[in-house]
Amino acid sequence: MLLRINRSLIFAFLGVLSLILLLVHAQSQSGFISIDCGLPADSTYKEKTTSIDYISDANFIDTGISRSIASEFKGTFQEQVWNVRNFPQGVRNCYTIKITRGTTYLIRGIFLHGNYDGEGNLPEFDLYLGTNMWDTVKVENSSYSIIKELIHVASRNYIHVCLVNTGLGTPFISAIEFRSLNNNSYETEYGSLALFLRADTGSTSNNSYRYPDDDHDRIWTPYNRIEWKDLSTDDPIIPDPENDYEPPSVVMGTAATPINESAPMEFNWEADDPNTQFYFHLYFAEVVKLEPNQSRSFNITLNGQYQYGPHVPEYLYTFTFYGITSPERNGSSTYNFSMFKAENSTLPPCLNAVEIYSVKDFLQSETDLEDVDAIRKIKSTYGIKRNWQGDPCAPKNYSWEGLDCSYDGDHAPRITSLNLSSSGLTGEISDHISNLLMLQSLVLSNNSLTGPVHDFLSKLPNLRVLNLERNKLTGLVPLELIERGESASLTLSVEENPDLCGSRYCKTKKNNIVIPLIVASIVGGLLIITLIVILAVFWGIRRRTKQDAESNKQNVSLESIQRQFTYSQLLRITNNFERILGKGGFGTVYHGYIDDTQVAVKMLSHSSVQGYQQFQSEVRLLTRVHHRNLTTLVGYCYEGKNMGLIFEYMANGDLEAHLSDGNAKTLTWEDRLRIATEAAQGLEYLHCGCKPPIVHRDVKTTNILLNENMQAKLADFGLSKIFPTDGDTHVSTVVAGTPGYLDPEYHKTNRLTEKSDVYSFGVVLLKIITGRSAIERSEARTHVSQFVKSMLAKGDIKNIVDHRLHGNFDSNSVWKAVEIAIGCVSPTAAERPTMSQVEADLKECMATELARANEGNSRESKNMVNMDLSSALNSLVR
Repeated sequence: MLLRINRSLIFAFLGVLSLILLLVHAQSQSGFISIDCGLPADSTYKEKTTSIDYISDANFIDTGISRSIASEFKGTFQEQVWNVRNFPQGVRNCYTIKITRGTTYLIRGIFLHGNYDGEGNLPEFDLYLGTNMWDTVKVENSSYSIIKELIHVASRNYIHVCLVNTGLGTPFISAIEFRSLNNNSYETEYGSLALFLRADTGSTSNNSYRYPDDDHDRIWTPYNRIEWKDLSTDDPIIPDPENDYEPPSVVMGTAATPINESAPMEFNWEADDPNTQFYFHLYFAEVVKLEPNQSRSFNITLNGQYQYGPHVPEYLYTFTFYGITSPERNGSSTYNFSMFKAENSTLPPCLNAVEIYSVKDFLQSETDLEDVDAIRKIKSTYGIKRNWQGDPCAPKNYSWEGLDCSYDGDHAPRITSLNLSSSGLTGEISDHISNLLMLQSLVLSNNSLTGPVHDFLSKLPNLRVLNLERNKLTGLVPLELIERGESASLTLSVEENPDLCGSRYCKTKKNNIVIPLIVASIVGGLLIITLIVILAVFWGIRRRTKQDAESNKQNVSLESIQRQFTYSQLLRITNNFERILGKGGFGTVYHGYIDDTQVAVKMLSHSSVQGYQQFQSEVRLLTRVHHRNLTTLVGYCYEGKNMGLIFEYMANGDLEAHLSDGNAKTLTWEDRLRIATEAAQGLEYLHCGCKPPIVHRDVKTTNILLNENMQAKLADFGLSKIFPTDGDTHVSTVVAGTPGYLDPEYHKTNRLTEKSDVYSFGVVLLKIITGRSAIERSEARTHVSQFVKSMLAKGDIKNIVDHRLHGNFDSNSVWKAVEIAIGCVSPTAAERPTMSQVEADLKECMATELARANEGNSRESKNMVNMDLSSALNSLVR
């Protein structure tokens, strides 16, 4: 009896606590963006029934006309649909809404015609999310509202919601709503999720529920069948922090169950397209306090195939079962769920709520982000009034007027042509144009541009056409542009700019004196001749005293280094080279101290064939690069044949040692991701932060060192190659690197690019994931990438991951890391990502793993179960 009283008190306490939590949370609309389309600018209000705060759409769009629906409809609908914005002009009109990149959003568009035009013209038009078709809006009754919902993970810090006129009437929209969701909910293998059904089964009120009942403002509509009856409880459903979907208590407090207790509980739906893939979410909670002789247990099937069970709903606790349909295995466009009473169950199945989503695979890439930023700034600088909305290049049929773009299925569209002729431009030529690196044609003719022709135009590597005619430009056209025009590599047009000189010879207005531009070339030529003479003199000296000259030359090249040491000082620093840290082709690395600071001293072996060249290469590079994820050069010694480099000491050695089976302490998945990310940052700096770029050429686990804080730093730059400054995308060079890490395309063609490092990094990442060697030490000599691909073909992720991790990782994080690594080791360089992309993707992996670690080491609980991924429908349970 005491136990029963205490249990009742516990439930009462938890119920009150959950109610308090719900009320507190309901006061916050964090993550909400609620836009009333057509509301006058700067207006706001709180909707009376939901208390949601709505704002005007005026700051999100530049086009369209604000209208109001007919007064007879306003008493029936909530205030956010009393206004509309319609778009009689332009084919595509877009809202630009700033959001948080990487966040999962519920995006809702609401359309109520409400006879706003007084004529009852009912349109049909297309709705786009960014560059991809979302859905078609077909209005068949002016008094019915149409709601389009999508769950989408934002890839940028803004989203375009676009309405496209298809010639079947004027597009319009009533409201746009964004609601942030838990990032661990509604996860997909690919694509976004379009709402097909969200139902409150067994509802006793026949009302729809949304915010504040649902913290995420999902709209739950009542759904009942004649063969069902309802169950309910007055006690609130207890919130479960382990359930990321967080269905509202008011929905979970009712359930449907078959009237015929021996009959299965069934519901079905029909797909418009048999190839559509669906995600389903079934929500269960026991709402009846069962007697000791009662039990409820049931199994779940889909189209006759077992999915899960027997499941026993727990009293007042939510359980979520979710899964994926596979149309290619189903072979039908009809889906039928059945729940059967288990053998020993006394009560039939129950169902509290259901959600069904169809997968939208958005394949059209958005325009390259740097191009988007540049063209937006150009638009802002000149106040361009053209209908420049949405993505500049995509989809191709709706690209911005005056722009041409390149479209490569594997890469984001790039802007290749910009024509702003006769656009009323004033001021100087915008320097933002310099960021359109793929620009081939620039036409700014017939405007009122002033100021000089800037030199940055001559630096655009792909520019073939430059038309600046009929402006008010002044000064001299840069000589490089003139020379490119004379060589026919550039079509240059600068006529009808009265104060602009576009040739090598110009006259000043004051005294009519000819000023030859070629003087600059002559002076430059004389300087070059003088330099050649000086070099010839030094060459003669060098031939007479080769060794001394080499020493002097080397000392000059090292002037920028902070400190030079003598050989005798190195003997003291290393205590006569007492402790060896490691050996390589360059020579031996010793431990030492400068004052109380530990250092590593790398001495060139006198017998090393390539040592001297590598010594020079490493010195040249380390004097010009500085990054937290690259090893720091402390000083150097160059004394006759004694050459050495002094580096910061990396107390935890190299990554290879930590991945080996012989290491007593296994790196956690979080540690591995952090090390990979830091190494990627160092490599990305060499590729993108250095001008010209630097290719490391020997990225491997032994060249990733770890300091006392386990911070990763890229080391050993002896084979590194600095690209020429003439804009080449590759250099031809003798192949160098380490077997297993060596880019096969570079090995075959001798063409070195940054993507060669990307391949090597991919091998490093695979080693980090698997703990295996780059090349298996067996007769088969299997490469780690071949092993991983063979496991992926079987859908076997568990046997890919290093067994020493014992499953302590977020599976989504691992999948993403494997995906990144496999992309890096693509046989063709063009198919590999850049290190910037790799770094960004690894940070996302890290964020996923950190989120898991913060929530606890296990996602499994009594309310969250995972099913075998190889099952027929890839079903998952939470």
